[in-house]
Amino acid sequence: MIKLPPLAAIRAFEVAGRLQNFSRAAEELGMTQAAVSYQVRQLEDRIGRALFVREKGRVRLSETGRRLLPAISNAFATMGDAFAALGSDEADVLTIDAMTTFGGTWLSARIGGFQLAYPDLAVRMSMNNELVDFDATNVDVAVRVGRAPWPGLRADFLYRSHVTPICAPGFLTTNRIERPADLLRVDRLAPNDPWWAGWFAAAGVDAVPPPQRRGIELDSQLQEASAVQGGYGIALMTPLLWRAELDAGRLVQPFGALYQPGTAHYLVNRENRVGVRKIERFREWLHAELDKDRHRLPEALWQPLP
Repeated sequence: MIKLPPLAAIRAFEVAGRLQNFSRAAEELGMTQAAVSYQVRQLEDRIGRALFVREKGRVRLSETGRRLLPAISNAFATMGDAFAALGSDEADVLTIDAMTTFGGTWLSARIGGFQLAYPDLAVRMSMNNELVDFDATNVDVAVRVGRAPWPGLRADFLYRSHVTPICAPGFLTTNRIERPADLLRVDRLAPNDPWWAGWFAAAGVDAVPPPQRRGIELDSQLQEASAVQGGYGIALMTPLLWRAELDAGRLVQPFGALYQPGTAHYLVNRENRVGVRKIERFREWLHAELDKDRHRLPEALWQPLP
C-alpha cells in the first residue's frame, strides 16, 4: 500500500489551493496562517516539488499544484459524501434544487407521485435561479438551465428551453389580438427582453420597433403568470409548464410559434454520486413523467442540443 503524506498537510494544501490564499485557508480550517504555511511546506518537502509560487506576499499554484489539486479536491468530496451517507437522515432524504419556474409549476404539481412511489424517501425541495454549489450544500440533484456539459457533473438532458406569448383570455379579446404583429401595440411584460425580438422573428414579424417605455420586469414566470391572469399585459412563458392553466382556460396561448433561446433544461448531479439509489430513482421517475408530456411539444424540443 502506497504511504500517503499526512492528511493534515494534504487538507491544508487543498483549501489553500482552492482559495489561492493562505489567510482565507487559515480561517476555513480554524488554524493560523503560519500553521497552514507549515503544513504546505511539509507536503512540498515530502514530494520534493513546490506546490505554490510565492511572490510579493501572494501565492499562486505552481504547475505541480494545478495538476494535483483537482484529484485531491475530488477525493475530499468523495469522502465527504461517504460520511454524509452514514447519517440515516441524509441517506433517506432526497434534496432537490430547481429553477423557480420549473420547480414551482411542473415539478411541484407532480412530486407527490414520486413520494408515493418511494415512501421510504423523504423529499426536500428548494427553488431559486442561482447555480447550486454541490460542494457547499447537501443538494443531491438540481434542475439547471444552460448548455451542458459542466465539469464534474452528470447532466441529463430534459428538454429545450422555449417560450411563447401567453395571456388571460380577457386580454386577448379586449385588445383584439388576431395576428402576431398585433402584440406590437399591446402591453408586454419585459418589453425590452431580447427574447421578444426572437419570438417575433419566429412568428414571421420582421421589423420590431423598440418599446416606448421600460415596462414591468419580474423575476420568474410564476410572477408573470399572476400579472397576466390579473389582466395586465402578455408575457413570454413556457407552455409546457402551464398546461393546467391553459387547459382550464385561465390562460391562453394565442399563437403556435415558439422561440428557442438556445439553452435547455438538465437534471444534474455529481459524477461521483452516479448510482446512488435515491438519485437514480428520481432520475428515472423524472424522465418517465416528462415522457407523458412528450405529445404536447414539437419533437424537436425533445432532442438534445448540438
